[in-house]
Amino acid sequence: MAVRAVRGAVQLDVDEREHLLDSTRELVTGVMAANGLSADDLISIVFTCTPDLSSEFPAVAAREVGLGAVPLLCAVEVDVPGAMPRVVRLLAHVETDRPRDAVQHVYLRGAVALRRDIAQ
Repeated sequence: MAVRAVRGAVQLDVDEREHLLDSTRELVTGVMAANGLSADDLISIVFTCTPDLSSEFPAVAAREVGLGAVPLLCAVEVDVPGAMPRVVRLLAHVETDRPRDAVQHVYLRGAVALRRDIAQ
């Protein structure tokens, strides 16, 4: 087993609590499914939100999908002028047998534009 980092992001339509939670659940479960991960494979997840998202912590959604024992951290993304708005990002640290080039990074909705080179 190796430790790998998995990236992901989703762009929200609006800053509303349920939309943020639904979108974050979709992102987390998408990352896990794309990489064949279970909760036991997760070391930690760091979430960031653009400064225009404040309706809820993304970690709440991760706990709702059964990741309550996984260390979770939320932070605010750097406020760069002209950056894409309403984005939740994640960086998951995982244990996996996959080689680095087989890790599947998941970018949803408008967030695909952030990393067309690695988005699935």
